[in-house]
Amino acid sequence: MVREQVYTKMGVPLPTSAKASNALVVNVSARHCHLSPHAVEQLFGPGYELTPMKSLYQEGAYAAKETVTLIGPRSRVISNLRILGPCRDFNQIELAFTDAIALGFDIPIRASGDIAGTPGCMLMGPNGYFEMPEGVIRAMPHVHMAPEDAAHYGVQHKDIMKMKVHGECPVTFDNILVRIDPSFSLEVHIDTDEGNACGLKSDTFCELTK
Repeated sequence: MVREQVYTKMGVPLPTSAKASNALVVNVSARHCHLSPHAVEQLFGPGYELTPMKSLYQEGAYAAKETVTLIGPRSRVISNLRILGPCRDFNQIELAFTDAIALGFDIPIRASGDIAGTPGCMLMGPNGYFEMPEGVIRAMPHVHMAPEDAAHYGVQHKDIMKMKVHGECPVTFDNILVRIDPSFSLEVHIDTDEGNACGLKSDTFCELTK
């Protein structure tokens, strides 16, 4: 409401994001992995199920208590890689570019689930190892939307939007992938490198445009 009054006094149209039916949330997604039930059992033992530790912004999603060790090229490792639940029907690891450099990976930018032809790795858990032949990616910046949010912005599933990040280090992202589902809340995900590059803070004003 404060922003609306300021823009009105300035005689400037209120940005689209500020008029959205739901407030736009932009979160930094740190490195993590999504695992299948089979992978979880290989790493933690037969019949093992993930333990929810913290609910995430999207309904039903959570950070699990469990973590694994990622073994990359030339035996370089990342310990305590967080698992996000619930389990999926494929295995995927999402890293930032600097993570990939530290591990010796050459990873592509991909939409979640688009893992064909991507590098693989080895995971280590308390019960043993699990080899992933593919699935290590740098996640494409994306926005989760419910159908009503998509109607507001005039976009469809898999469209590409821009996001202007204001603040002390303003940046415009030109490749925000739109993902639409009735269960989604309006939220943009960028990785840690992208968040650091634009100096994103909890009160940084961001706006989405077509």
